[in-house]
Amino acid sequence: MASQWEALLKNLGEWRGSFTRISSRGELQGDTKSIVSLEGLNNNQTIRQIINLGGNETVLEYSSLGRGVLFCENGAFSQGSIQLAPYSEFGAEFGLIHENHRLRLVQLFDKKLQLNQFTLIREYLAGTQPVQRPPLTVEALLGEWQGEAVTIYPDWRSPDSYSVTMQLQLDDVGKLKQNLTFGDRTITSTASINGDILQFDQNSLLQVQVLLLPDGASATCPLNLQLRQPFFLEVGWLIQPNLRQRLIRSYNDKGEWASLTLVTEIKTENPQVTE
Repeated sequence: MASQWEALLKNLGEWRGSFTRISSRGELQGDTKSIVSLEGLNNNQTIRQIINLGGNETVLEYSSLGRGVLFCENGAFSQGSIQLAPYSEFGAEFGLIHENHRLRLVQLFDKKLQLNQFTLIREYLAGTQPVQRPPLTVEALLGEWQGEAVTIYPDWRSPDSYSVTMQLQLDDVGKLKQNLTFGDRTITSTASINGDILQFDQNSLLQVQVLLLPDGASATCPLNLQLRQPFFLEVGWLIQPNLRQRLIRSYNDKGEWASLTLVTEIKTENPQVTE
């Protein structure tokens, strides 16, 4: 497996796009043009990162990675809080990469641990032709998805790889039924559909919502975080009608960041309606 630094280098280049601010309920609140340049210096031993956001420029240089970030072998990454704590802001950034495109998303919670806002970042490499993907819909997700998951850990233990199958169907009352099988474990859950929001209700302490977003993106997270309750944050990206990536940042019941999982899956069956 590639080293963390080698995986970071797969993000080199000049990325053009925009930062879109989105409320916790999915309302678009503003869009700012962006250029983010990552350049390798000293034989790629140092990275110079230049962020131009709406004409305001920030320059960073670094030659090591912080404790809160992990990179997957293909260049996907997540960085953010490593510990949930009371009266502290909490959040994480996710980055998915495919050919000449990146999709990044930031999820932020306020000091009361309530979901606050998102920032959706859509980017393409300068000199290439961007692809306009449609907003994600429930209909685009229905069917059976099969793929592979790779889980990596902040404590540098060996990665775990396993198969994943997800079936998404509408039941006879219009709710979304999900059967998720990973390894030898299967989880069944049901969600109410309210426009671009899917509300899962299997856990009374953590109300989990999936927000369907532009560019085939989705954001999954609790509406409020609870101390001493394990939870996960997820970003999905429908790259093609039959190809999807998901990046999952998991926390244990002590509020500690425990793992990062990249799922790459393809659609193998068309949707069906359950009885």
